[in-house]
Amino acid sequence: MNDLIKQMLPSKLPSSEAGLLRVLRELLQSISLLGLWRAKFFEHTAFYGGTALRILYGLDRFSEDLDFSLLKASANFKFEKYRTILIKELESFGFDVSFEIKVKTSKTFINSAFLKANTYNQLMTIQAPENIISGVDKNVIVKIKFEVDTDPPPGFDTEMKYVFLPLQFAVRSYTLPSLFAGKMHAVLCRSWKSRVKGRDWYDLIWYVSHHPELNLMHLESRMRQSGHYAANESLTKKIMLNKLNEAIDRLDVDLARKEVASFVNDPRSLEIWSKDFFRAASEKIITE
Repeated sequence: MNDLIKQMLPSKLPSSEAGLLRVLRELLQSISLLGLWRAKFFEHTAFYGGTALRILYGLDRFSEDLDFSLLKASANFKFEKYRTILIKELESFGFDVSFEIKVKTSKTFINSAFLKANTYNQLMTIQAPENIISGVDKNVIVKIKFEVDTDPPPGFDTEMKYVFLPLQFAVRSYTLPSLFAGKMHAVLCRSWKSRVKGRDWYDLIWYVSHHPELNLMHLESRMRQSGHYAANESLTKKIMLNKLNEAIDRLDVDLARKEVASFVNDPRSLEIWSKDFFRAASEKIITE
């Protein structure tokens, strides 16, 4: 096994297939960020979303995708520029991967791609316990989704964050108040009719508990771009909180708890969830 991978692995590997898959995904995510840094990707983009919050700021739940935003809107962004260096970076750690770019079938400002690898082979690479991987389907593929917003709403702030494993490198990220604005947009505006994304509500509580400052101007920009705020007046904290309370009223708390349970280390932390709990949390939000 690659020595750097040994440093990145937990001292004791999980004793379940699901736990090992999470470790594998996190390795692939971290090494991908290293490869993107080598390719000078962060001179033009910033990392945001749940995985940015976990890797750079300590969110205590697993997040699946790698989400990025251009610093300035451009229709010229292409993933092809980064395909080769990403594959080579992961190969240098012993991982055999492919990088497939999604062909757009509709007009969208989101460019998508997928890092793919054979799950069984990659678990062998990290020397996962034989008694667990012996039951893994040798045809199953692990996927990491990459997305880049090529027309980001204005008003966000960024900062350089430093990562020390597998090697020392830098990642440009949205600041926490701007990240919070993006999460609040998801809480208020995500349009899944019959599905509830409990991860959004879990993250909301994390922000309120750790970094309650929210970039209200960036939230307004996001809501205007998505068509969820068209009023002539600026978005105020009062208006935002009214909309949040409406979202709480609509929330199916049990479904939210069920959706996020597999992504957190201690599902017992979700037992306190209720509409009153989320209303109390909303009162702690600080707007910039």
